[in-house]
Amino acid sequence: MKHVSLASIEKAIQKVDNLDDDALEELSEQLAKKQEILLGYVMSAAIEYKNEKLEGLLVYYYCLISECFAIEGIELRNVTEEDIDTFEEPYFDMLDTYFEDDDDEILENFCDQPELAQFMAMEISTSDEDGTSLDDETATQLFIVTLAMISLMNRVIQI
Repeated sequence: MKHVSLASIEKAIQKVDNLDDDALEELSEQLAKKQEILLGYVMSAAIEYKNEKLEGLLVYYYCLISECFAIEGIELRNVTEEDIDTFEEPYFDMLDTYFEDDDDEILENFCDQPELAQFMAMEISTSDEDGTSLDDETATQLFIVTLAMISLMNRVIQI
């Protein structure tokens, strides 16, 4: 299985963070067309959690993570409803085990993208350059949803 490297993550950050609002919106629209079912699934979390802050964060990280795969040269087939249905129960079982044991290796092994899992763990636990940080609830929700997104994307890698 092909993994996203730290170098690709850094390049994706440079690309996405240097886009103005219009360019970011255009990128998100292009990427949304490529993975409509996945993005719909991911965005439904903001509604399910009743957390408006989560919505913008999910769009940003969807773009960033999609760019990571693209920069790495990893092609993905479209995520289907069946992929999501097959994924959900083992994912939530893994999360239960993770929260009981607090072992990062459980997460990394499940999603099989260790650099992206570590990156997201750092993102939710550190403050931005301006000193702002996420509240615990939003940080946890963001981590759970982005890890699911990474795991689903990893499962549809075209070899």
